[in-house]
This record gives sequence, structure tokens and C-alpha cells, in this order.
Amino acid sequence: MTAQTPPVQPFRDPRLPIAKRINDLLQRLTPDERIAFLHQFAPAVDRLGVAAFRTGQEALHGVAWMGPATVFPQAVGLGATWNEDLVRRVGEAVSTEVRAMRARDDRVGLNVWSPTVNLLRHPLWGRNEEGYSEDPALTSAIATAYTRGLRGDHPTYWRTAPVLKHWLAHNNETDRSETSSSVRPRVLHEYDLRAFRSTVEAGAVAGVMPAYNLVNGRPNHVSPYLAEQLRTWTDEPLMVCSDAGAPSNLVDSEHYFDTHEEATAASLRAGVDSFTDHGTDSSTMIGRVRGALDRGLLTADDIDEAVRRQLSVRFRLGEFDPGADPYADIKDFDTPAHRALAREAAEQAIVLLKNEGGLLPLAEDTRIAVVGLLADECKLDWYSGTLIHRSTPLEGLYDRFGAGRVTFAEGVDRVRLRTAGGTYLAVPESGGSADAVRGAEGALDPALLAGRTDLPPLTTDATGTELALVDWGEGVLTFRAPDGRYLSVAEDGRVRAAADQPGGWVVQETFRLEPHENGHLLKHTGTGRYVTVAADGVKVADGNPEVFELVVAQPGEEAVAEAAAGADVVVVVAGNDPHINGRETEDRTTLALPAHQERLLRAARAVNPKTVLVLVSAYPYAVDPAELPAVLWTAHGGQAAGTALARVLAGDVSPAGRLPQTWYASDADLPDLLDYDVIGGRQTYLYFEGEPLFPFGHGLSYGTFAYGNLDARVEQRDDGGEGHLTVSFTITNTGAVTADEVAQLYVRAVAPSVPRPCRELAGHRRVTLAPGAATELTFRLPLSVLEFWDVAHGTLRLEPGSYEVLTGASSEDIRLRTTVEVEGEPLAPRPVRERGLDAADFDEQRGTEIVDRTKVSGDAVTPLGGASGELIFNGCDFGPGVTGMSVEVAGEGGGGGSVEFSLVDGPVLATLTLDTPTGDPYAYTTLRAAVSVAGVHDVHLTLRGPLRLARVGFSG
Repeated sequence: MTAQTPPVQPFRDPRLPIAKRINDLLQRLTPDERIAFLHQFAPAVDRLGVAAFRTGQEALHGVAWMGPATVFPQAVGLGATWNEDLVRRVGEAVSTEVRAMRARDDRVGLNVWSPTVNLLRHPLWGRNEEGYSEDPALTSAIATAYTRGLRGDHPTYWRTAPVLKHWLAHNNETDRSETSSSVRPRVLHEYDLRAFRSTVEAGAVAGVMPAYNLVNGRPNHVSPYLAEQLRTWTDEPLMVCSDAGAPSNLVDSEHYFDTHEEATAASLRAGVDSFTDHGTDSSTMIGRVRGALDRGLLTADDIDEAVRRQLSVRFRLGEFDPGADPYADIKDFDTPAHRALAREAAEQAIVLLKNEGGLLPLAEDTRIAVVGLLADECKLDWYSGTLIHRSTPLEGLYDRFGAGRVTFAEGVDRVRLRTAGGTYLAVPESGGSADAVRGAEGALDPALLAGRTDLPPLTTDATGTELALVDWGEGVLTFRAPDGRYLSVAEDGRVRAAADQPGGWVVQETFRLEPHENGHLLKHTGTGRYVTVAADGVKVADGNPEVFELVVAQPGEEAVAEAAAGADVVVVVAGNDPHINGRETEDRTTLALPAHQERLLRAARAVNPKTVLVLVSAYPYAVDPAELPAVLWTAHGGQAAGTALARVLAGDVSPAGRLPQTWYASDADLPDLLDYDVIGGRQTYLYFEGEPLFPFGHGLSYGTFAYGNLDARVEQRDDGGEGHLTVSFTITNTGAVTADEVAQLYVRAVAPSVPRPCRELAGHRRVTLAPGAATELTFRLPLSVLEFWDVAHGTLRLEPGSYEVLTGASSEDIRLRTTVEVEGEPLAPRPVRERGLDAADFDEQRGTEIVDRTKVSGDAVTPLGGASGELIFNGCDFGPGVTGMSVEVAGEGGGGGSVEFSLVDGPVLATLTLDTPTGDPYAYTTLRAAVSVAGVHDVHLTLRGPLRLARVGFSG
């Protein structure tokens, strides 16, 4: 008798459709097992041979938090390349390393939380480094390229499963889990949703992660847009992963729900499929789900739908088909190809902002002084992997020009801290330095981190230790010992020279000097406590702070001036540390370069007019370039940053990076950080009417290019199908070097009926041309690129009329332009007699914000601070006339309020007063008044008091 092979369970049969396999596995899971799958750390189901699964692996510009990996430029730097092919290849390399690392460490997840597609609306946003651009089209193009690289090109199996961050309208860190972004429909549809939509529709996205903030008064984790928008853009199931701790925020910080059971149920019903909360301990979230079920707030079908979407991702990752998964045996890690790609990406990310007199590129025999606080740094950020290789600007210039032609001055202030008793802070011998703990390839020993307690704490003695002091701006300081270790505070409260770099979720290497009596108190920012001197060493404590005198042995500018005086050219490397003054949880307060770095720049420029400023930063600065012959910017460029910079300065590579966001001249040009109305606030290059420091899309080259033969044609269809705008033009390299040009195509409505962008990016292409070579570029664009959101009718609309087509080297360096005529649907008056007015569908507003109409869906409008505000609705058609109006309002306190109705520039025709508050912001009542209006008019509503207006109706 022959033993029979047991039948293959249907969910393990790759011949079956995935949907059928998912359903088979789902029905095999018990109710408790399904609930357990809702937590980020889903447990194994041993009886079915199903492994444990973790959602979430950070991979923003390389594999993060899992040890050594290839580190590529920050995301904003990848955005500055304007090169989708390059970014796709970076995504391929990153996902390949994810797979290779997963093969040796099962903590590495294949569901990657990347890329970030939040728009860089405001340059003071702390997470500016994580986004690609202020423009939705460029953001989507780069994000789509990266997700395609992460996904792979197999028709069935995915190399990794990317999740887009952070849904939606998230552009501030200050009070991020409590603030609400007021986003009117036009901004929602034309700006914030657009970047997500195009990337999702491209088909390489596994899901999204909601942001911590609220939008229009409703937390993103219960956003109706998940169902109403996101999941209508694709037939593929999308998994929604909560951000860390956000499910608890719904009750704890946002106070949006009274109980965690209500919050959990609401977010699950809204579309959240995986809860990232309480770390690896799933018991709390499982208890909340069970509690919601017991209370009837959830059904088993709600849970099944979420688990089904999770399983879809796991099947696509090949988890249940190990023999068929084409990515299962990847071993490629830190390969020569990945190293070369890291350098290529760093080179392409460099933006030449100014180059007067042809100072750059530098001649081979140039004597160079490289100075500045970032001159010998290769900074990492919160979402970086551990460096295997590193290249600082100083090292890159040494390698390229020779150590004999390069001098260096960091520019730190050399200081001692004297106690009230006359002794000085001293760093004990540790038996090693930061450099000593680097391996053969530059990888850091993990022990050399903030929190290290095996080193002796600082003491005091008669001479003390000379420390390197850097003021990073806003009074935030770091101190570094002579061996390169930063002063840091561990959990035991002792101050030690124990960190290779500032870092960590809470940075423990930063301090503030606060004036006190005849000296200063030294405050540790990580704990908020003051430094004290005790018998058992220097520590931070709540009482008895030491009063220090800051004794400056040498100001940094002295060393900089000395180095600059002996050089042909000075390269000042300035910028930010990505863990200080602008990062996740912390927005910047100013565009200004920190005063310490301004001092160093002035010192270099004073003795050597041939000063090149290199800004290495995660965001724009407002610098005065007037007296500088050359300025460059690059985001923190990863492991090859220094080599890339040196090659560009030497002319081995012609720079061709382009700014992915506007650089403003001063803080006065910026809107409030929480003003999300890019249209009304005239924000980003789309609407900004001032003169920027450097415009969106700006970037110079060592080559020159001519544009010609612009041709634009509109092809419209009679059968209702979408027409196209086809644009072609030629670019010729008229210079003497092979170089890249980034051709940019913009469109503009000539005489729009509503405010439209000053210009809007419709296409771009990065091309490489040899001297004398020419190429023709052709763009075939759907006419939908010319549409706007018609708030009067709740739809996208193509307005007929003239549209200008502009092409050139930046949003303001336009070389060619022409005009095309487009047929469309004219903007019709609002049929208010039949449909009324939704309050949030205004054309203009003053002093109001949009809030949630209910906790589930809909918008209302309320005056800011419960004072007064105005709404204007243009082109309201009352037909032959109306005789009455009504308003739906709610108010929970403060004496009610009123709504005044008038026609623009006319008298008040009706005042509808809420005398008694409804007692609940979501309990609406209807107020009525008699009015007499006919024809088409612009309507003006004035809201007074702490009420919410949801809707206005007319009768007659």
C-alpha cells in the first residue's frame, strides 16, 4: 500500500486566485486568531503553519533601525534629483537589502512604511527631510518611482509592500496629535489628495498610514476619506496601518471619544486594518477590540474585512508560496552597485544655487580651505540606517584634490566651564575614542550611543577639559570632548562624554546656557533638569544647579579666518544636524541660519572673497547670497555625500539638482505653520506672489542649454473620452561640457473664473546631453491636468478658455511659451434654490475654520476662537426667487450665536440666532427666516459666536 500525499490546503495553492486563497485561510482562523491579527505584531498560528507577521519596516532612504545598510540621500534630496529612473533604482536597492537582511534577521519586515508623500507646504515643518516636494505632481512622480522600485516588477509577487505616509494634510509637528488642519475642498482635491491619488493609481502601493493630526476637526485615523477617496482609486485591497500610539491618542490626547472601545471600533470601521500601539504587547488592543465587540460597536464582518486586507499583503509578499517567491533567496547587500548608486544619487541631488564669475568648478591646482561645523560630518537622521561607509566633505576634498591642497578648520568655539568654586568640568580618560570604535569599514560600535553607562561621569578639577561648543540656533548647544565624544546624559542622570553623535527619539546631547547671577545655569534639554556638581560626579538633578562661567579659549571664527586667509578658495559647509531644531516632533521657528554659522561665514568672507557656501540641510534657509560668488545646497546625502560634493566642486560632474520647494527670502514671507489653505494663503510656488530667494525648480549647471521649437496641440474627443495636450520642444547643449538639464513644463489658466495657480508643473524630464547635442522632448498630458475642483457643484471641472504652456529651466526661468485654446464646461452658477449651500464649499473666508459635522463624516464651519468669521459664496442662482432660508447649526455653549445673511456689499437681509446652545457640537437644529432674493448673486454670511454652521437651505 502506497502512502498518499496529504492534499494541499487551498490557501497554499498558488494556482488559485489570491482572493479565493485569502477566503480559505480566513475561514480557517478562529475569531480570537483574527482579532490577534489586528495588532502590528500578529502572532503565529502554529496549527496552520502560519508565521508571525509584523507590519512596518522603515525604509525612507535605506533600511533603517536594523543596523548597517546602504544609506542614500534623504528623501528631500531624492526629490531634488527630479529623476524618476534614479529613484526607482534606489527603491530597488533598498528593497533588495530589506530582503537580504530579512534572510538573516526575521525582525526585518517586508511591509515597508515608505515613502512619505506629505507635501512640503511649509519649510519650517520639522519633517521636511522626509518629503519630496511642495508640488503634488513632482511628489507623486518621485513617490511612484520609489514604490515601483520597492515593489519589484514581478506580476504576482512583491519584493516589499510599501505603505504611503502620512494620510492626510500633515505638515506640522507642534502639538501634532491635537491640531486640526482646516482644508477646504479645493485644497483637498487639487493639492493634498492629489499626491496620494496618482501614486495609488500607479499600482505599486500596498497601503497608507494615517497621520497623527486631525483634518477639519476629525482625527485622520477615523477619516471618511479612507473609504470615500483612497479605496475608490484602485481595485486592489489597500492595508491601512495606524501610526504608533495613534489609536490611543483618539482618547488620551485628542479626547475625541470617551472610551478606547469606541475609538477602536470607529477607526476599524473607518478603514484602519492594523493597530500600531503599545509596542510588541498586543494585549491592550486585543482587549479593546473584544470590548467593542461585546458592546455591539463592531461586528465580526468588520474584523474579517480588516484581516482580509492584511492577508492580501502577506500573499503578495510570497509568504505562503516560498517555492515560487522570486525574491526569497536575495542576498545582495552593500554591493559595489549599491555603493555606486548611493554616490550617483548624492551627485544628482546637489543643487547649484549661484555661480557668479565662473568660480566653480575649481581648478585642479586650487588651494582649498574647507571650514564649518558640517565640513567633517556625515550626518544621519532619525530614519537612517547605520553607516557602513562614510564620506564627509573634508574627506571627499582630500581624496579629490590631495591632502596637501586642502586645509581644515571646523569653527567650533573652544571653551571651558568653570564652577562657582573655581574648578572646571573635566572629562575623565575613557580608554578609547569615537574613532577607535569604528570597524574596518567605518561602522560604529553599537555600544557608542547615548545612554552608555560604562564610562566614568564628568568630574571637576583645577584645569578642566577644553570642550568644543556649537550653538545650533535657538540657544541649543552641544559640547564635545577632545576625542570626539559628545556630552550626553544617561538614564542614571550622569553627564558623560558618551555619544558619537546627537540622536535618539529624545536627544540627550543638547543643552542650554541660561543667564543666572554672574554666570549661567546649564540646562539639559532632554530631561529639562540642570547640571549639578556632586561628590559622585557631574549629573542633572532637580535641585542645587551649578552656576558656570563660560571661558572661551578660542572663538571658532579665529580658526576659520586663519584657514581662509591662506587659501585660494574657501568652502564653508553649513547646515543642520537632523536631530536638532527641526525633526520629527519638533518644527523649526525660523528660516535663518544659526548665528554661530553666520559668524563663521562672515569670518571666511571677510578675509577671502572667493567663498563658496555649501548648505547641507534637511530644509531651506534664508541666507543672503549677495556677497557670495557661489552657493550650493544638498540634503544630507548619505554615505557618499562628501565624495559627491567634491566631484561636483571639481567639475567631474555638472550639477543638475533642482529645488523641490520654494526658498523664501525671510520669515515674513511664510504663512502661519497651521494655515493649510494654500490658495487663500497664497502659499508655495503655485500661489506665492512675492519674490523668492530661489524659486521652485531652480538649479544651475556648468553647461548651457537652448530651448526651441515649442509646439503645443490640444486633442479633444467628441465621444466623452478624455482629451490630451501634447507639447514638444527641443533642448540643445550649447556649452562645452556634458551635462544634465531638467526641462520643466508648466501650464497656466489665462483668465480663470476662480483663483488658479500662477503656474503649475505639468511635466518634467532630466536629460543628459553632450556638447552640441540636441534632443526633442514630447509630453502627452491628459487634459485633466488643467482641471480644478468646482465647489459649486462638487466635481472636477475643465474650464474652457486660453491656457498658457510654458517651458524652461525653473518655475521662473521660462524660455518658451505659447497659448492653446481648450473647450470645456463653463462654470455655472450654484443652484442654491434646489441644492442649498454646504458651509465648507465657500469661495472665500475670513476668520473661520472647518470642523467635523459629525464624528463619522461631513464638514461644518465655525468662527475661529468662537468670535466672528465670514464666508463668501460666488454666483449663487436663486432662480425666479426664494422667500425663505434655513440654517443647520449646533453649539455646545458660550451663549449660542448667529448667522447673518446678506448679498455681497449689501445690507443684512436676515439674522438667524441660536438663542439656546444645543448642548452638543454634533446636535444640529434648524433656524429659519424670511428673505426675498431672485437671480444670481454673491452671498455673504457672517458667523458670530461659538456655533457650527453645516448647511444653508432656501425655499420659495
